[in-house]
Amino acid sequence: MAHDDPRPVKPGKRATINDVARIAEVSKKTVSRVINQSPFVREDTRERVNAVIKELGFTPDPQARGLAFRRSFLVGMIYDNPSPTYVVNMQQGVLDALKGSGLELVVHPCLRTSPTLLEDIRGFVERQRLFGVIMPPSMSEDENVIALLKELDTPYVRIASVALDEPQSMVVTNDWIGAAEAAYHLADLGHRKIALVRGLDLFRSSQTRGKGFSDALAERGIPLPPEYDIHGAYTFESGIEAGHQLLSLPEPPTAIFTLNDDMAIGVMQAARDRGLELPRDLSIVGFDDLPMAARVWPNLSSVRLPIRDMGRMAAEKLLAPMRGIDPAQLEQPEIRPALIVRKSAVPAD
Repeated sequence: MAHDDPRPVKPGKRATINDVARIAEVSKKTVSRVINQSPFVREDTRERVNAVIKELGFTPDPQARGLAFRRSFLVGMIYDNPSPTYVVNMQQGVLDALKGSGLELVVHPCLRTSPTLLEDIRGFVERQRLFGVIMPPSMSEDENVIALLKELDTPYVRIASVALDEPQSMVVTNDWIGAAEAAYHLADLGHRKIALVRGLDLFRSSQTRGKGFSDALAERGIPLPPEYDIHGAYTFESGIEAGHQLLSLPEPPTAIFTLNDDMAIGVMQAARDRGLELPRDLSIVGFDDLPMAARVWPNLSSVRLPIRDMGRMAAEKLLAPMRGIDPAQLEQPEIRPALIVRKSAVPAD
């Protein structure tokens, strides 16, 4: 407790913010946040600081009150995503929300498998003195990164396929629903030999989308044998490789679902390389509904995620406390993926 501190305030000397921070064993920034009633302080820490403030009779001066806001006017987007179109769409959504706020966006691409990942992110956050951080998948799924941001007392919002955090820190995209829709669509077209190209295991979206698809196939009594269930890397090139692997099987699939559009277009390329006519010889469905889905031929049926809206919603949650709004109470629609049917999937023969 504060009265046990070996270095109390000298008699007759007015307590300072440094004294409060030292005795409460927190940073000056944390003391200022408590003074300014910031929502970004743990309750036990808030109680401890307030107890010290009361014990010392500390009254902050106006200079000290400004300390809590001595951050930059920068919002960081930290990401590890191999799809450049996805990243750009997400950035546009964040910028939509930041318009008129006085805040700017700074992006920081990372490699989640890097041995220096946490060190790099710590340097980025501290150098830029970020107002807050937005993390799309799969960076949003890394609990070590979340622990680091909490240690740095940096507000964050993460976007993920399932709820991983408190509502005020999450935008949930419900990917399972969209993948299940794709499975029902291919089953309704009469396909029974249906293959799945997953993404990287590191991405929770790959697990969630894959489960939605396989669960829905099972519900329709359609098997997903191991040779039809393979991994890609969420890239165009890995889609080509996966397409060749599946189409070289003794009994190739009549339909393929890929867990993003980049891989779907890679599968299209592999099919053409093998002399197949699309969509007559092979039906293909992707996920994300990136702009390119409507531009390739045949136009790609794809599960649409409102990626730009997702970025905007995450930024709105990050800005809510600054606007005097509880981010957990922010009125935002639930994100529900929806299959956009185009020309790339047709009835089975």
